[in-house]
Amino acid sequence: MTATETTAASHRAFDVSFDAGVAHIRLNRPDAFNAMNRDFWNELPGIVRDIDDKARARCIVVSSTGRHFSAGMELTVFDGLTSQKEPEGADRHTAMESMRRHIHHLQDAFSCLDRARMPVLAAIQGGCIGGGVDLVSACDIRYATADAFFCIQEINIGMTADVGTFPRLCKLIPEGWVREMAYTGCRLPAHKAKEIGLVNEVFDTHEQLLAHVLATAREIASKAPLAVAGSKVMINYARDHTIADGLDYIATWQTGMLSGAHMAEAFRAKQEKREPRFPDLHPVRREM
Repeated sequence: MTATETTAASHRAFDVSFDAGVAHIRLNRPDAFNAMNRDFWNELPGIVRDIDDKARARCIVVSSTGRHFSAGMELTVFDGLTSQKEPEGADRHTAMESMRRHIHHLQDAFSCLDRARMPVLAAIQGGCIGGGVDLVSACDIRYATADAFFCIQEINIGMTADVGTFPRLCKLIPEGWVREMAYTGCRLPAHKAKEIGLVNEVFDTHEQLLAHVLATAREIASKAPLAVAGSKVMINYARDHTIADGLDYIATWQTGMLSGAHMAEAFRAKQEKREPRFPDLHPVRREM
C-alpha cells in the first residue's frame, strides 16, 4: 500500500481505515463501552500484524468510539475463565502450564503493538480501564481528553494485572504512582497523567484529540520510514538495556541501515520546498 492510498476494512470489534500513510484502528463497540470481548482479543493481533508485515502504513493510530476508550476485559470473558473446571483426574500442574501459555497469548494481543515496525499513537477519551491500560501502555505515544482517566481495575476484582500493565507502566511513570494505582484501584485523571508523563498532551474534546493525533501521525508518515523504524527499535532497545548496550547496537544498526539516498532526498526536498518521497518498508516474509 502506498503512503497516499485510502481504503477501509470492517471487523466485529474494530473499524480499520487507511489514509495518507496512516492506519487508523478504532475500537467500535461504544454501546458496550468498548469492553474487550473474544472478538477483540482474536482480531487485534491479526490487524496489527497485517499492517506491520505488509507495510500497509507508516504510522498506526489507535482510538475509540463513544463515551469511554475501553472498560477493559468483558465480563463474559472473565466468566469463561472463572468457570473453567479441570477434567476429573486431570493433573493441576500441567493444566496451569497450559494456562501460562494462554496468558502469553493474551499478552501478545498488545505486545504486537510494541513490536510493530511503525509507531503506534493512542487517542484516549473517558475511561481507560483494566485491559485498556495494558493496551495504551504498549503504544509509543499517548494523548487524552480532559475527561479521561486510567484505572488498574484488576485489583478491584480480586486479581493481579497480567497482560502487560506492570512491565510497561513501570517504564513510563514513577513507580510510586504504579504502586498506588495497582494497590488501590484508584483513578488517575488525565491532568495527573500528563503531569507524570503517561500522556503527552490533554485536549478539551474528542474531536480536538483526534485531529491532533491524526496530524501527528501524518507528520510521522512523512518522514523516512526506515529512519522512523530504526528510531523505534533503538528507543525500545534502550528501554530494555544498558547505555553501553544501546550505543553498541545503534553502531551496528547504522553500519547496515544508514541510507545516504534517503538523507539526500530529505536535503533535496528541503531545498526544492516540496514533500520528500521515501520508499515504504518492504513486506515481511513469513513463508518460505
